[in-house]
Amino acid sequence: MKGLATAFRTLTVIPWTGKKGEDFSASLPWFPVVGLALGLILYAIAYIWTLLPVSQWSAGAALLIVAIEIWLTRGLHLDGLADWADSIAGGNDREKRLAIMKDVRLGAFGVLALILAVMAKWLAFERILSAGSAIWLLFILIVSRDMMVELITTLPYARSGEGMARPFVTGASEKHRQAAHLLSLGFCVPFGPLGLAFMILARLLTWMFRSRCQNRFGGITGDLIGTANEMVEISLLVICALAGKGILCYTGWAWIF
Repeated sequence: MKGLATAFRTLTVIPWTGKKGEDFSASLPWFPVVGLALGLILYAIAYIWTLLPVSQWSAGAALLIVAIEIWLTRGLHLDGLADWADSIAGGNDREKRLAIMKDVRLGAFGVLALILAVMAKWLAFERILSAGSAIWLLFILIVSRDMMVELITTLPYARSGEGMARPFVTGASEKHRQAAHLLSLGFCVPFGPLGLAFMILARLLTWMFRSRCQNRFGGITGDLIGTANEMVEISLLVICALAGKGILCYTGWAWIF
């Protein structure tokens, strides 16, 4: 279970007993489990909110959920998204783009990317809560973490030196990829055909981003992995928000509501 401890301690601030394993790649199959845990926490917040006298203020609940998610993940993936945005805007070649991502300073494009990402999440959460579709938060957070594994197991590490993601990429294999995908699929079965369609869409988005990482960076870094997570998560959140309440009738969870 060291892999599970490594996954939780790397991706969240959730306390977990036990020590991290030396083989970081062993944590990859557990990434969807981390997504499930985060989804359950956010869904619980949404449910408790409905029991409060201010339950009609869905925008307030959405803002709280955005803040809790950022806190639980330490803003790790958003930081990657901001660094990626700066690198794309300011880098003319591979080495310069990698150098910009490694720079701790935040540029204008990174700030804009953060603002747009947080606003998109807030608006999507508000719409999803208003439609009573909060159960989809479980699905979205599971799949977005699973897609991180897809990148880690199919691309080399882009930097020549050390980095936060290197221990995960080193030793990553097809068995880790398949284990994560199967676990993610098992969690998402109750969401029915629409859930499967969303998984296919997530794979398509990840494949497109994977090609861009390969062409522009020669592989992946921790920032690019975090960017992929945010891209998939925000895309699925927006689609669920657009679908509205009718989305529930396509899932195995509909009878609960």
